[in-house]
Amino acid sequence: MSASTAASGATTPKSPAPKNKVIISCAITGAIHTPSMSPYLPVTPDEIAQSAIGAAKAGAAIVHLHARNPETGRPDQSPEAFAKFLPTIKAGCDAIVNITTGGAPTMLVSERVRPAAVHSPELASLNMGSFNFALYPMLNRFKTFKHDWEAAYLEGTRDLIFRNTFKDIEFVLATCRDNGTRFEFECYDIGHLYNLAHFLERGLVQPPLFVQSVFGILGGMGTHPEDIAMMRRTADRLLGRDTYRWSVLGAGRAQMPTAAIAAAQGGNVRVGLEDSLWIGPGQLAESNAQQVTKVRQIIEGLGLEIATPAEARQILALKGGDKVGF
Repeated sequence: MSASTAASGATTPKSPAPKNKVIISCAITGAIHTPSMSPYLPVTPDEIAQSAIGAAKAGAAIVHLHARNPETGRPDQSPEAFAKFLPTIKAGCDAIVNITTGGAPTMLVSERVRPAAVHSPELASLNMGSFNFALYPMLNRFKTFKHDWEAAYLEGTRDLIFRNTFKDIEFVLATCRDNGTRFEFECYDIGHLYNLAHFLERGLVQPPLFVQSVFGILGGMGTHPEDIAMMRRTADRLLGRDTYRWSVLGAGRAQMPTAAIAAAQGGNVRVGLEDSLWIGPGQLAESNAQQVTKVRQIIEGLGLEIATPAEARQILALKGGDKVGF
C-alpha cells in the first residue's frame, strides 16, 4: 500500500457500490450544546451508547461520536471516555462508527486526535480549515445553567478561533495513517473545499472523499439554498463529481430543510442532537432516533432509498467494522 493510500485508509470495494442510496449520519451528542439546554441530550456513556443504537435502528448508517464527562456534561476527548461506550455500540448495532477529531473548539489538535488514533474507527471527522466558531448567541435563549462551565464556555466563543491549520490537518492524517481510518471531511466554508482539493492534489487523501458541508454555524456558511448550491457547485468543480460523496448538515432550525434540499440534489444527510436539539418549532427532540425517523420520511417521500451500513461501507470504501480497535 502506498503512503498516500494508507494516509486515507483507502480500500477497494469487493463489488460495485450501490447507486442512488442516501447515507444518513447521526451526530449523537457533539460539543456544541450544553446539558442545561435539553434533558434529552446524551451525556453519560450509557446514554450515548443507547442513543446511538436507537439512531442506527431508526436508519442511520453512520453514528458520529463525541464523549462527555458524565457528571458535568463537559466535552471529554480522552480515549478512555470513548472506551466506555464504543464496545456497547459495536455490540448493539452494525452502524459505522465515526469518531470526532474536532472534539471541542477549545481543544488542541494533539488532544482531539487521540480517540481516533487509539480506537482506529472506520471513519473519523476532520475539519478542513480554521474559522470563527461562535456559540455565544445561544446565551440569548438559555439563561439558567446547571453547571458553572456552560455559560463561560458559550461566552468564550465570542473571542475564539477554531484552529485547524494545514499543519494540524497534516498531523491528523499522519497520526491515523496506519490504522486504515478514512475521513469525513467537514467543510464549513468555501475555502475549506479549496483546502481539501490541495490535500487531494498532494496525494495525502484518496477518493472517494466523504465531504460533509456544514451550514448554519456563526462564522461559517449560512443556510440559504443558494449557499448549499454554491458549496455543491464548488465541490464539483474542484474535486470532480465522481471523486467525492457529498453530505450536508444544517444547524438548528435549518436541519430538516437543509437535508431535504441536499437529498433532492443527490446528496447524503446528517442529523442528530449535536446539530439541532429540535424536532419542530419550539419542540425539543426527545431522541436522536426521532430526528433520524423524520429525515428518513423526507428521503423516502422523495422516492429515494436509505443506505444500510453495509451499503455505506461500499459507497465510502471503508475497511469494515471487524477491523476497528474496540
